Amino acid sequence: MNISDTKATLSFSDGGPSVEMPIYKGTVGPDVIDIRKLYGTTGKFTYDPGFMSTASCNSSITYIDGDKGELQYRGYPIEQLAVNADFMESCYLLLNGDLPNAVQKKQFVDTVTKHTMVHEQMQFFFRGFRRDAHPMSVLVGTVGALASFYHDSLDINDAKQREISAIRLIAKLPTLVAMAYKYSIGQPFVYPRNDLSYSANFMRMMFGNPCEEYKVNDVLVRALDRILILHADHEQNASTSTVRLAGSSGANPFACIAAGIACLWGPAHGGANEAALNMLKEIGTVDKIPAFIAQVKDKNSGVKLMGFGHRVYKNFDPRAKLMRETCHEVLQELGLQDDPLFKLAMELEKIALNDEYFVSRKLYPNVDFYSGIVQSALGIPVSLFTGIFAMARTIGWIAQWNEMIADPEQKIGRPRQLFVGSAVRDVPPLKDRK
Repeated sequence: MNISDTKATLSFSDGGPSVEMPIYKGTVGPDVIDIRKLYGTTGKFTYDPGFMSTASCNSSITYIDGDKGELQYRGYPIEQLAVNADFMESCYLLLNGDLPNAVQKKQFVDTVTKHTMVHEQMQFFFRGFRRDAHPMSVLVGTVGALASFYHDSLDINDAKQREISAIRLIAKLPTLVAMAYKYSIGQPFVYPRNDLSYSANFMRMMFGNPCEEYKVNDVLVRALDRILILHADHEQNASTSTVRLAGSSGANPFACIAAGIACLWGPAHGGANEAALNMLKEIGTVDKIPAFIAQVKDKNSGVKLMGFGHRVYKNFDPRAKLMRETCHEVLQELGLQDDPLFKLAMELEKIALNDEYFVSRKLYPNVDFYSGIVQSALGIPVSLFTGIFAMARTIGWIAQWNEMIADPEQKIGRPRQLFVGSAVRDVPPLKDRK
């Protein structure tokens, strides 16, 4: 973080003294104006609902340029990582700042693999939930409960303990997500296997059963691995900011990640791929697409096109192109090109990519559109989509949390407000109240 030669000057029309504020330059991206002394100097706050123009921290983990459609983890473009690295390498990168060499990768993978089992008592937690409980509800509870079992890694000021907690969270999330699924369908839990890769192990825990040996399909495993890489981190979004805010109080890492999962559960954040798939089911068949498109174009209809466009990416979502390739690979591998739902999705994709209405508004299919289709093809139920998202994003959350704890500039989060309620008033006796 370098201080700029230029300064920002804030002047007031009421004749009050102007205030000079330093400007900081990042490696790339917009400069930031340091307003930390604004209140002390002027007695005024800034007003920024949703923090749309406010940098809450400095970070060296993930960079997004929404206008150019760029996403980088530690400087590496997502397009290269998704093709030339697997999820475990991406985890190592996000945690440690650089990609591992062969020795470092083996050591990291071995460590994560040996932590995939959860305490046997965790099974009893699941029994307390109804069978039809939403998996995200189950995950909020069980991830938060991990703090009850691992008292040896809760000292957030000890870098080694933070590292152990990070490994535990990355390792145990797939096991907990798979357990949540198995519990919901009344099947026995499947224990992790140390001879399988991270993604293959998850697929087996999800879809294996004690009656037969689970056959690993490399195409499907690679598809899941890519979903995890593409969702691993996304800068200071709502759930990441939640994890940082919870962490700023000194809360333990398991509690912070549980808070992130709770935030991700919101339909405006983690539920987008679920909404995209539900939209396809509502359209129903290919012949109903023109009528649906007409409704989308009619501002008074209230019908929205889900899975297209993105709040941050104003051009295109760089993850979508990669997810599209994976989507077509999976549908071909499973022979689902003629499945009505997937045929409908591909037809909608074709229309949206060629229709001037969508092209001019840059409403391209985003990563959620394709990842919902891929997960459905893999056999993952819609209710678990956000659980897969949480499993992927845990590495981003824990890397951001770790960075925040080590940042000497971080303080406990305490946003300000513009108070618009009643001015001070006296409490009348009960008999005088109307």
